[in-house]
Amino acid sequence: MEKFTRVMRGYDPDEVNNFLDQIIKRVEKMIADIDKKNKIIESQNEQIKRLKENAENNSAIKEKLQQYERMESTLNRAIIMAQKTSDQLKMTAHRESEIIIDDAKKNASRIVNDALMKAEKIENDAEAMKHNITVLKRRLKNIVESQLEIIDDIDKIDL
Repeated sequence: MEKFTRVMRGYDPDEVNNFLDQIIKRVEKMIADIDKKNKIIESQNEQIKRLKENAENNSAIKEKLQQYERMESTLNRAIIMAQKTSDQLKMTAHRESEIIIDDAKKNASRIVNDALMKAEKIENDAEAMKHNITVLKRRLKNIVESQLEIIDDIDKIDL
C-alpha cells in the first residue's frame, strides 16, 4: 500500500495525484488487457462455433459417407447376385439347347428312317405295280390273241 506524506490539511496532493495517475494507468492497462482478452475470447468463441459447425458438417458428411458405403455394398451384392443369376441362366439355356438339339437329332433321324421306309414301301409298291401291269399286259395280249384266233377261226369257217 502506498504511503503519502502528510502536509497541512491532509496528504500531499501531488503525491496523491501521481498515485491516482498510476492507478488510472494501471486500470486503463487492465481494461485494455481485459478488452484484448475479451477479443481473444470472442475470436476463440467464433472459432469454437465454426469448429462445432464443421464437426456437425463432418458428422453429416460421415453419415452420408456411411450411407453411400452401405449403398455401394448393397449394389455390389446386387451385381454379384445378378452375375450369378446370369451365369445360372446361361448354363440352363445351354443345357436346354443341348437337350433341344439332341431331341432334334433324334427326331431328324426318326424322320429320315420313316422317309426311307416310306420310300422303300413306295418303291416296292411301284415294283409290284410294274409287275401287275406286266401281268395285265400279258393277259390282255393273250386275250387279244385268243380273240384274234377266234376271228381267224371264224374267217376260216365259211358261211
